[in-house]
Amino acid sequence: FKYDSTHGVWKDSEVKQEGGKLIIGNLHITVFHERDPTAIKWGDAGADYVVESTGVFTTIDKASAHLQGGAKRVIISAPSADAPMFVMGVNHEKYDNSLKVVSNASCTTNCLAPIAKVINDNFGIVEGLMSTVHAVTATQKTVDGPSGKLWRDGRGAS
Repeated sequence: FKYDSTHGVWKDSEVKQEGGKLIIGNLHITVFHERDPTAIKWGDAGADYVVESTGVFTTIDKASAHLQGGAKRVIISAPSADAPMFVMGVNHEKYDNSLKVVSNASCTTNCLAPIAKVINDNFGIVEGLMSTVHAVTATQKTVDGPSGKLWRDGRGAS
């Protein structure tokens, strides 16, 4: 946290690590480094809600692993093959409190859907086209290289 290649050096307060916590000034943040979500003790850390944003645990079964560690609810920050999807301003009122794992759809959906809903409800949409432009993500190559998936995944994103 102290050294960031994008934001530079953190100068506002002391940054250190002690006893499994990231300490920034007077703020003590519990930090985990587990590959298996069942090994994370969310309950001990006092975390009721977990935002699953790794992009790895995107089904109800996989995301439910966080519940085993004591989390009460899991929100998947990506589209899910089987978790109910809710978007604020679009269908959030259909949320059922008995659900333990839900998806908040994608960042693109959260930007586009509320505006599209208002336009459609008031004027109707016959056809639409949109483009998403965002920064390079963690899984994109910054220079050309081999890819085990599609050939285009090996092209440099920069």
